[in-house]
Amino acid sequence: METPKVFESEYRFCLILWETEPIQSSRLVRLCNQRLGWKPTTTYTVIKRLSERGVVKNENSIVTSLVSKDQVQAAEIDELVEKRFGGSLPAFIAAFARTKRLSKAEVDEMQRMIDRFREEEEHG
Repeated sequence: METPKVFESEYRFCLILWETEPIQSSRLVRLCNQRLGWKPTTTYTVIKRLSERGVVKNENSIVTSLVSKDQVQAAEIDELVEKRFGGSLPAFIAAFARTKRLSKAEVDEMQRMIDRFREEEEHG
């Protein structure tokens, strides 16, 4: 299943939801007002819109997510790599590394991820 698109303001809403779920919609409205400055109608509109797209569920005034933060972040990266780098992950990483100095620990972690990927590929 493809992860539904979550736009920037919706993502900020989702950060609050992921941190607090499951949560009463009225409490979520208060948190969005405090943290995002949203009016209640804005929050209810976002809940409805995200429910329609399969991102959240609002059942008996309890709001829960249907997609994780990791899924949304991965979908965003996939879209970025596809649109800006022709689907080439090495091109994306090269562009990233040119603008940000990677620490030895970050390089080591990336190497461990590559090694894990290779092992999974070899062992099916």
